[in-house]
Amino acid sequence: MKKAYLLLADGTLFEGKAVGYEGSSTGEVVFNTGMAGYQEVLTDPSYYGQTVCMTYPLIGNYGINFEDYESRKSWVSGFIMRELCEYPSNFRCKTTLDAYLKSQKVVGLAGIDTRRLTRILRNSGVMNGIIYTEGFEPDAAAIEQMKQYVVKDAVAAVTVGERVVRPADGEQKYRIALLDFGVKYNIERELCARGCEVTVLPALTDPQDVLSGGYDGIMLSNGPGDPAENTQVVENLKVLIASGIPIFGICLGHQLMALAIGAKTQKMRFGHRGVNHPVKDIDADRTYITSQNHGYAVVGETVDPAIARVRYVNLNDGSVEGLEHIGRPIFTVQYHPEVCPGPMDTSYLFDRFLENIDSHKGGNR
Repeated sequence: MKKAYLLLADGTLFEGKAVGYEGSSTGEVVFNTGMAGYQEVLTDPSYYGQTVCMTYPLIGNYGINFEDYESRKSWVSGFIMRELCEYPSNFRCKTTLDAYLKSQKVVGLAGIDTRRLTRILRNSGVMNGIIYTEGFEPDAAAIEQMKQYVVKDAVAAVTVGERVVRPADGEQKYRIALLDFGVKYNIERELCARGCEVTVLPALTDPQDVLSGGYDGIMLSNGPGDPAENTQVVENLKVLIASGIPIFGICLGHQLMALAIGAKTQKMRFGHRGVNHPVKDIDADRTYITSQNHGYAVVGETVDPAIARVRYVNLNDGSVEGLEHIGRPIFTVQYHPEVCPGPMDTSYLFDRFLENIDSHKGGNR
C-alpha cells in the first residue's frame, strides 16, 4: 500500500496510508464525531469542498450498500480515518469503502492519529489542507493555492439542474415544493412517507414560479458553503415569506431564512458535525439529541423579535438551533430531523410542518 500525506495550512504534516483514489486534493479539513454513517457523510452535499476526518477509529466495517446514499454522488474533497476495514461484514454490503472511494475519485488517507488532528482543528479552528498520495507531492504553487482555498459557489455546484418530482408513498395528501440547496434524499423520503408529492426545484427557481405551482408548502433544504453568498436566494425567500405559505427550513435552509428576515450568520470555529448534539426546545422545556453538519450559525442577537424568535438552542455552546416566525406558519431548525443513521428524536418536525399546512388550508377556506 502506498504512503499518503495530509499537509495542513499551518505546516503540520501527517503521514499515513493511501486509500481510495490516488492523486491530490485540497479542501477545508473538518471532523465528524459519528460512530456510524460514513456512507451518508460521503454522499451528503453539505460536505462539498471539505476534507472529512472521521473521529471514530474504525471506518468501513460494514462496507457500502446501494440504498443509503444521500445524493447521486460523493461530494467530499478528501476522506481521513484512523483505520480502514478492508474486509467489511454486513448482509447489505455491496462493495468496500476503498472501492467506492476509487469509483468516486476521492483521495483518502488512513493510519494517522485522528485524535491529534481533531485536537488541532478544535484548538485552531477548521483549516485548509491537501491530501496527496506518494508520487503526487504538491509544489510551492499548489501549497500556496491550498492556503488560499475558499469553498465558494457551493449551492450552484450541488443543486439539481431541473425539477424532479418524487411521488408520495401511497395516497397523495400534499404537494410540497423543495428548494434544493444540497438536499439529502432522506428529507424527500420523510415527506413522501407522509403522503407528500415532492417537487425538487433548483435553488434559483423564480419565487413566482414556486407560488404559482399549486404547492401546499415549501421545504428549504440543507446544503454547503457560506449562506451569506447566496444573495439571490435570500431575495427570493423574502417573496416566499410575504406570501404566507407554510415553510420549513433545515440547516442551510434555516440560515438562509434567517438572512431573509434580516438576521446575520457567522462562521463557527470548528462547527457541529456528528450525531450526538443536545438541543433544547425552549417552548417544551425538553432536550433532544440531534444530528448536525454545519460550519456556520445564525447570530441570535441579530434576530428581530418582532419578526421571529429563537426557539431551539444548542446546550453545548448556546448557539441558535432553530427559529419560529411570528404570525406566519414558518419555522426552521439548524439540525437534521431526517437523519439516518442517528437519533430519530426530532422526526416529528415533519408532522408539525404538515400540521401547519392543514391549519393554513383551514384558515383560507
